[in-house]
Amino acid sequence: MTTNSLKKNKGPLWTLSPLVIWLSILVAVPLMFVIAIGFLSRGTYGNVEFKFTLENYMRIFNPLYLKMLLSSLWLSFITTIICLAAGYPFAYFIANAPKRIRGILLMLIIIPFWTNSLIRTYAWITLLRTSGIINSYLMQFGMINEPIQFLYTNGAVVLGLAYTLFPFMVLPLYASIESLDKRYLEAASDLGANPWTTFWKITVPLTMPGIIAGCILVFIPTLGLFFIPDLMGGSKIMLISNFIKNQFLTARDWPFGSAASIVLIALTFILLGVYVKILNKNKNMEVL
Repeated sequence: MTTNSLKKNKGPLWTLSPLVIWLSILVAVPLMFVIAIGFLSRGTYGNVEFKFTLENYMRIFNPLYLKMLLSSLWLSFITTIICLAAGYPFAYFIANAPKRIRGILLMLIIIPFWTNSLIRTYAWITLLRTSGIINSYLMQFGMINEPIQFLYTNGAVVLGLAYTLFPFMVLPLYASIESLDKRYLEAASDLGANPWTTFWKITVPLTMPGIIAGCILVFIPTLGLFFIPDLMGGSKIMLISNFIKNQFLTARDWPFGSAASIVLIALTFILLGVYVKILNKNKNMEVL
């Protein structure tokens, strides 16, 4: 092997080395730290004792914790469905809009990112609380006699999650719809298919990678956003994200919190594996 070829082979390594070091320090090392703590024991005063145990993972299968996990998965699923139902028509409209306004419409999706999500959550609290703007106007116009409890409910949590993660659904959907080969739609129309049939038989299957990507980008973060259930759900709503946070900050049971975090990460990898499998399947169908 010549000297030039060696330099060419080392080139990509030198390019990737800062990224590898960065990910190792900020991702790999903390993750290994969390995995290790998950197999240790909690001390009497909240300290971590170096005693190997599997009890932390066994405790997760307690019916109380399983019910909380299932509740979290259900709220994440509802949030994902709402974002998909509202995001697909919006992304479809943007992808088929004239190019001169397409950038403006995309900017309307990106603008919320310019404001901290915590501030936007407090804005929703101002709107939904019993003395908030919505209840005040409803009572002023005589539509209700007493304030409605919008806040501190599952509906409020779902609303906050859907509002925060809506752009994560629209952007991959837009990319998938915008890259759709319009010749398939023209062929379906020439063969006598009506717009509704064309949409379900052609558009939806061909944009499935964007649908799955958007669902994953919404579903997974909902399992980790603890501040929205804390603020908009109050003490009535306990999701897996709030539970993990409380184990570290309140209960001082780091081993159990670490074990719950690893279970959540494992669930995330399973969902990503399903996405990759479906994506590869769609690619194989396109080749055929």
